[in-house]
Amino acid sequence: MLSAFPISSNLGKSFTGASWIDLVDPTPTEIAGFEKAFGLRVPTSEELSEIETTSRLRVEHGALYMTAPLIIAIGDEPWITAPTGFVLSKTVLLTVRVAQSGIFDSVKKESNAGRLEPTLAYIRVLEELVDHMADLLEASNQALDDASHVIFRRENLRRLSRETSLLRQLLVRTGRTSERMARINYTLVCLDRMAKFTIERGREWVTHDQISRLQSVSADIASLEQYAEGVVTRIQLLQDAATGIINVAQNEVMKILTVASVAGIPPVLIAGIYGMNFKNMPELNWVWGYPFALFLIVLTTLLPLIWFKWKDWI
Repeated sequence: MLSAFPISSNLGKSFTGASWIDLVDPTPTEIAGFEKAFGLRVPTSEELSEIETTSRLRVEHGALYMTAPLIIAIGDEPWITAPTGFVLSKTVLLTVRVAQSGIFDSVKKESNAGRLEPTLAYIRVLEELVDHMADLLEASNQALDDASHVIFRRENLRRLSRETSLLRQLLVRTGRTSERMARINYTLVCLDRMAKFTIERGREWVTHDQISRLQSVSADIASLEQYAEGVVTRIQLLQDAATGIINVAQNEVMKILTVASVAGIPPVLIAGIYGMNFKNMPELNWVWGYPFALFLIVLTTLLPLIWFKWKDWI
């Protein structure tokens, strides 16, 4: 059964027969009660945030001390990384966390329905966490599918070349997904280390069936890591494609400006020449001088445009 941490003056007696103690943002009184009842130390918040492997996985007084940064996320909500500690012994499982999680709550229901001994409760939590990581990966991949449809559909290319703001939004979305993949990968690595550490250091009380389930957890994590690598590759492809389309659109604008500036030089030159009011200009008193100048301006504007079009530059 799952025993909630009660607030009372005699906490030690409250844990008689408990196999899993789940502490959420525990108070000093709760920590002292658990340590008195089971003779095991509760990891501090600083220890939960350590990143060295030797700090995350260690053995104290025959109990396995493990920590992992778990991702708390539902749907499109912001992802929160919550350091979580596990203390596993033959007689009790302690989980210490700073945030609420539906994953732990679902395992609690199983524990309330039928007694789960410590190692089995620990394995069920790992299995639920791996399933949660799989759901997050699937959701992230679906978001990439949506971005891919926007970028690679032929009918969208013309619109994307005009509305580069949409591409910038896609770059932000794929960048966020890339950051999430890094968090998922790190969490999976930590969970895999925990499963293997339990198999290696808990053989005295972990049964053969439980070892098989822990090995299955490691196998599932390995497959998810491969899946995550594929997602990261897709992210890079989409980012390169979006950046390429933006560059092409910018080059098109620069090409138009270049053509306009080149085509505008001869007319400006002619207008400048005939705008000089010298007394002895031959065309100054010519009846057809003004139409002739206009004709030259139009002609020198069209000739470069015809040339660029013939070269297929516009």
